[in-house]
Amino acid sequence: MRIARYCNIAVATAFTSLAFMTSGHAVAQDGGGCEQAEYAMGLRYQQQSAEVIAMQRQTFELATFRLEQQIQSHGENANLAIMTDLDETIIDNGALLVRDMQACHDFTSWDTWKHWEREGQPRLIPGAKAFLDFADQHDVAIYYVSDRYQENKSDTLATLKALALPQVADDHVLLLGPPKAERRKIVENKHTLVMQLGDSLHDFSGEFGDADLKQQRALVNKHAKHFGQDWIVLPNAMYGDWSEAKLTGWNAPFEYK
Repeated sequence: MRIARYCNIAVATAFTSLAFMTSGHAVAQDGGGCEQAEYAMGLRYQQQSAEVIAMQRQTFELATFRLEQQIQSHGENANLAIMTDLDETIIDNGALLVRDMQACHDFTSWDTWKHWEREGQPRLIPGAKAFLDFADQHDVAIYYVSDRYQENKSDTLATLKALALPQVADDHVLLLGPPKAERRKIVENKHTLVMQLGDSLHDFSGEFGDADLKQQRALVNKHAKHFGQDWIVLPNAMYGDWSEAKLTGWNAPFEYK
């Protein structure tokens, strides 16, 4: 996740109509008849689907394989490092977003996030800890680079320690302040950076920062050699730059048969 989350982004789904066809209990679960009910499909997919768990585990299996290749190719005493985002990459904040939706509150205002950072209990993304433990066991430096609030850094450190994540220390957790490109440079000045992980393209390169969706797609093609190699992307169906994009449908006449 990146600082663009503080913009007005909304998960655009087709769930709104379903909210009016379900039972009273289901409607309450999905935010009732309020506008925020449109978030439910993406939230349900991210939080409840087995497919997301499979993709997350698959992604970290690939990351482990690629990191092992880097370790072998660089040899001993190489001073390697990895840099990872936190939210929706290592830890899952879906419980906060679901709570807000069910209260008909627009979580894309991010005005409940500070409270969550202080008192929330995010869960680990499946496969994340095993991957990070592998990196730690092979003397690879781990940097957690996130746009969580600097004022809540002590809470974020406590959260990561409670999840038993490795190398959680003040100088290895770089939070909101300088752009991620500058924080990346801090890591690169100390180590050979061999891998980045995130759920947003902005986690990997500043080139994506001001790019619209068409430009982002072009940049993905430009940087195709990185994906699945040293850039590892996690799925996030809950929020992102894509959420306000217009959909393209089939232009054939609508028929039931």
